[in-house]
Amino acid sequence: MDIDGEIEWRISAGLTPYPDALAGMEARAIAVRAGEARELVWLVEHPPLFTAGTSADPAELFNPLNLPVHEAGRGGRYTYHGPGQRVGYLILDLEGRGKDIRRFVHALEGWMIAALADLNVPARREAGRIGIWTGHGADEAKIGAIGVRVKRWVTLHGFAINVAPDLDHFGGIVPCGIAEYGVTSLAALGKSSGMAPLDAALRAEFSRFIKDLDRK
Repeated sequence: MDIDGEIEWRISAGLTPYPDALAGMEARAIAVRAGEARELVWLVEHPPLFTAGTSADPAELFNPLNLPVHEAGRGGRYTYHGPGQRVGYLILDLEGRGKDIRRFVHALEGWMIAALADLNVPARREAGRIGIWTGHGADEAKIGAIGVRVKRWVTLHGFAINVAPDLDHFGGIVPCGIAEYGVTSLAALGKSSGMAPLDAALRAEFSRFIKDLDRK
C-alpha cells in the first residue's frame, strides 16, 4: 500500500523471524540511500525474543525461559518482542528532512501517542525515561518502546506497542533499563487486543507524523 504515493506501507502476516527483519531493513536502507527504493513503514510481529541495543547491560538480562537474544544494532538496552506486540520498522530518509535525529524521535513519540489516543488510551512522554507511558501512581506503566538507528541519514528500527503480548515475558529483562515501573498492554487496559484497530490508528495518524518530521 502506498502512503501519499511515496512511502510504502507493509504489514507482514504471521511471525517474522528477527534475523529476517534485520536483513530486510538493512537491504531496504541501502536501496533507499541509493535512490533505488521508496521509503518504508513495515509492521510485523516476532516470535518471543529479546534484543540487545548498543547500551545493553548483561546484568539486566535474566532470561529464565532461555528465549533467543539478538544483537539489534540500534540504540538503547534490552527490549522484548513477541506475539501480540506490534513492531514498526521505519526506513525513512532524513537527508531531505533536516538531518535532525531528535526531531525524528520526537515526531515518532507523537505518532504513537496520537494513535493510542484514537484507541482511547491516554499515553504520554515522561522526562528522563525512554518510551511511551500511560496511567498514574500505582497504575503507571510503559506501553510502547522506541529504539532507532540512523545510517547515512536513513532510519532503521523504530517502535513497539504492546497490544496483547505475554507480559510475564518482560520479566526476563529490565526493559530499556527502567526497573521502577512495569509494562502494560492494550489488552491489560481492557482495550481491543487485535492488531487491526492499532494498525488503522497508526495509518490515520501517519500524515501528522510526516508533517512533524518535515517541519523546518
